Amino acid sequence: MSHAAYARTAQASSSPREIEAQTLLMAARKLVEVQTNWNGADKRMQAALLFNRRLWTIFMGEAESNDSPQPLEVRQNILNLAVFVMQRTLDIQVDPKPEKLQSLIDINSNIAAGLSGRP
Repeated sequence: MSHAAYARTAQASSSPREIEAQTLLMAARKLVEVQTNWNGADKRMQAALLFNRRLWTIFMGEAESNDSPQPLEVRQNILNLAVFVMQRTLDIQVDPKPEKLQSLIDINSNIAAGLSGRP
């Protein structure tokens, strides 16, 4: 089975929470790669930040939706985190430093663990 076919099969059998968790982990891995192999504000950094920002934009849109099944308090927490992610992303783009990526990595990893039911 090809990698693409495997990914489609895995995605079709995964819950929305697991898909969100896996995507958050993917974003975290991209940021870790940039942090570990720091080359300043290069294309890899920009691509990793863009991927993460797009992901959080989706989360923000879902949290703002009147159709969201999440309680208001959970939605507000997601929005607060999304605002922080956007602010941190801008800060990194203006003044790139590898240690600034850590908070984004931690947020993504911790939320992914929660979505997956892992400690």
